[in-house]
Amino acid sequence: MDARDDIYEYSLDLHHGEEEGKKIRKKFMMVLAILSIVTIVEVAMGMMWSRDESMASILKYTFITLTLVKAGYITMIFMHLGDEKKSFQWTILLPYFVLIGYLIFICLTEAVYNSGIRPAIENYFGF
Repeated sequence: MDARDDIYEYSLDLHHGEEEGKKIRKKFMMVLAILSIVTIVEVAMGMMWSRDESMASILKYTFITLTLVKAGYITMIFMHLGDEKKSFQWTILLPYFVLIGYLIFICLTEAVYNSGIRPAIENYFGF
């Protein structure tokens, strides 16, 4: 078989040594630990307070906040946004948080409206 000139071997471009590899693995383990801790906190809160009606509202907004924190952190690390300038980070993340916050507001508002108006309609029409 002939050696082809049009195939580029990307593994030959790895120029980092063991020290660089250790830093990369350490960063990966830190990301894994942070995301795992936030997820464990969410699950623990859900297990402890999911049946308590007085905590339902606090629990709901805490889940939303922690989910947004995880999403922002994932964006910063895995999409390499953390390596950019602060102004560019805010340009990307601020509309995201505003849009997600607005969509969550609409969902919660409509859920409250629907739960209040639907029983009245069902009683009126006899469904």
